[in-house]
Amino acid sequence: MIALDIVPQSAAVKTENFLSVQNLVKRYGDFTAVDNLSFSVQPGEIFGLLGPNGAGKTTTMSILSCLFPPTRGTATIGGYDLVRQAKQVKQLIGVVPQDLAIYPTLNAYDNLLFFGSMYGLHGKALKRQVWEALEIVGLTEKARQPITTFSGGMKRRVNIAAGLLHHPRLLFLDEPTVGVDPQSRNYIFESIRQLNREQGMTIIYSSHYMEEVEALCNRIAIIDGGQLVALDTKEKLIEQLGGGIMYLGLNQGEAELIMQLEALPSIEHIEQIASAAAANASVLLKCQVTSAQRALLEIIPTLNGLGVQLVSLEISEPNLESVFLHLTGKKLRD
Repeated sequence: MIALDIVPQSAAVKTENFLSVQNLVKRYGDFTAVDNLSFSVQPGEIFGLLGPNGAGKTTTMSILSCLFPPTRGTATIGGYDLVRQAKQVKQLIGVVPQDLAIYPTLNAYDNLLFFGSMYGLHGKALKRQVWEALEIVGLTEKARQPITTFSGGMKRRVNIAAGLLHHPRLLFLDEPTVGVDPQSRNYIFESIRQLNREQGMTIIYSSHYMEEVEALCNRIAIIDGGQLVALDTKEKLIEQLGGGIMYLGLNQGEAELIMQLEALPSIEHIEQIASAAAANASVLLKCQVTSAQRALLEIIPTLNGLGVQLVSLEISEPNLESVFLHLTGKKLRD
């Protein structure tokens, strides 16, 4: 971290979006971690990043928080260019990394004094902002206790407090609830909502927990293989699945059968995804349907008429998790 000089806001380019990313690429030799990524975040938005392990979420957040430059592409935060005006960008952002970044030999208060001084804060202003940050994360009564006595969740809350000391306008939260107890998780949730509601803080939130992103975020970007595969509100993403997904295990699956099933009014798309996936099944079909109930009423008579046996049936109701599986073919923790 560096001491932050004050730069006039008039130096920034006026922009409707607080964060704008255009064709961002990050390569390590032959490996592409971020692949032509573009998205924007509006002022005061809680923006979610979802993706399986290795999708490029942490690399993207590291680039946007000025830890290292992109291989190609551009990004602006508050109108400032990420590469050419990195000092100005750093004044606007707070970063809460996935790994804990606190000193175990210091208590919570002294940890925050140290990090605040690195931001260029000092004197009464520093002490005031340390207490403000401790209050936001619910640790004022524990301020003088050694970090070694803290639970994992309490340490996470100190980590968040460190990212708030200089009153950032954009806060990056990378997996902030990994390994925390339920009480700390609730404190973290409420802290995020408070910062967004009372200070209008823009927040980018990355998590392995689908329900957290659903509960907190205004819009959600799903990335996989470093690429953006979907971006919208939770409701709009779920609408993509219509009535949900059905998995049919059949004892046979000739092309003519698949064509007849796909012609049914309630079926939007069929994909053969595996063979011998269930006992006695030779074919597994993934069917995107407008209504699971209607689809069953159409599918079963069709199969009976063709002499095809339904060996297994699984119905995935439309929700964010089923959207994620549909778009990436992976579970979030894969």
